[in-house]
Amino acid sequence: MSRNTEFMALYQNAIAAGRAAVEALNVVPMVVTEADIFGKPLPNAKRYYVSDGVCGFAWVKIRPANSAFANWLKKNKLGSTAYGGGLQIWISDYNQSMQKKEAFAGGMADTFRAAGITAYADSRMD
Repeated sequence: MSRNTEFMALYQNAIAAGRAAVEALNVVPMVVTEADIFGKPLPNAKRYYVSDGVCGFAWVKIRPANSAFANWLKKNKLGSTAYGGGLQIWISDYNQSMQKKEAFAGGMADTFRAAGITAYADSRMD
């Protein structure tokens, strides 16, 4: 099996693991209540439910960025240089749901680590 074929199979397995992690997830909805500037709910405040939970971002970081796998990701436009070093795979699926993006990134990172690649999931709330 060529390296290109091997890396493509690993990447596709990571995507499948990410999707499986999202399918197994029980998302905690976000509840937004109208409030004054001090955070005190307004009288008769409306409440809004966001079924996908809080908004945010997630990505998988791989180190080092000059490994054979990282170079393959860059060459195939599947990853880019990460802030602070390494290579990142940005999770763009699942709209703004941080919980779903985190689960997806975690599934991918687990797959990469199982293959001996230094990888971890990271995220931030929007």
